[in-house]
Amino acid sequence: MTATTTVTPNAVLRVPPASPAAAAAYFGASLAFHADVSDVASALAADGDPGFVVIDTRSTASWDQGHVPGAVHLPTALIAEQAGQLLDRTVPVVTYCWGPGCNGATRAALALAELGFQVKEMLGGFEYWAREGFAYETWEGSARRDADPLTAPVDSDDCGC
Repeated sequence: MTATTTVTPNAVLRVPPASPAAAAAYFGASLAFHADVSDVASALAADGDPGFVVIDTRSTASWDQGHVPGAVHLPTALIAEQAGQLLDRTVPVVTYCWGPGCNGATRAALALAELGFQVKEMLGGFEYWAREGFAYETWEGSARRDADPLTAPVDSDDCGC
């Protein structure tokens, strides 16, 4: 008689990966809800209408500190009151807040979706916009930081992903 040994998988595989079909459905859905900073910046920099409007959902003090050029300032608390006057329901909206540690853009996206807007959240928020070296506006004018080599390629405009 031989003893059966059960090997406990490592923490990564303790819960097995989803089936390829389930993974495709999940990741496809994720892309329908999210856009990343470099894709938003690329679309805004291209000639013509990007086909969406960017919404900064933070306070006025945060907006003044720095915001994406061309963004509309619409704090989350004012969405129910002002979105109908400021936004066109036929144009998709991309929300952002401070960064990955803040869910303000998620709350704003929910509020906009409940009002009938098509909406995506910009992953990384204003933090990653600045960290990736994209220009931004402040109450004093335009600003730009050097790209953080941990978040953006330093020798290319394209990360390859």
